[in-house]
Amino acid sequence: MSGSRLTGIARAAVVGAAAGAVGAGVMAAGEKGEQALTRRPSSYVPGRTLLTLLGRPVGDDVRPAGWNHAMHYATGAALGALRGVWSVVGLRGPRASAAHTLVRLSFDQTLENGTGAGAPPRTWPVRELLVDVGHKAVFSFVTGALTDRLLRPGLESARGRGSH
Repeated sequence: MSGSRLTGIARAAVVGAAAGAVGAGVMAAGEKGEQALTRRPSSYVPGRTLLTLLGRPVGDDVRPAGWNHAMHYATGAALGALRGVWSVVGLRGPRASAAHTLVRLSFDQTLENGTGAGAPPRTWPVRELLVDVGHKAVFSFVTGALTDRLLRPGLESARGRGSH
């Protein structure tokens, strides 16, 4: 990979990380608004997951709000970096944001289930699943809109369009 291509990817990752932090903020605000309307309690699974990853497993009675925020924004930045790279290499628009929603859900579930801090979505009440998917979609579509606007697809490749 050429130095200029690597530099472009690194720049896109940085822009994407910032966009992901904004997307995480919009998602968190949306969650608070939704919770005010539905009276759904806050989930502390993200914070418990992070603490477990850091070697400090906690019980279900612990409500680590600060750790929740740290996990939301760290995950937002990390997966925003990925979305920024997607934008610069030509994976853009609503299809890319829909795919990114699945990446976000898969990432969260891998960590939450891998640490034992969360249960698989197939075991959740349907309403909880729909709410979670909706909030993750908000994150991915906001992040994608920002990265697609801020980054042109300057590293999109024309190779491999035909038979390999």
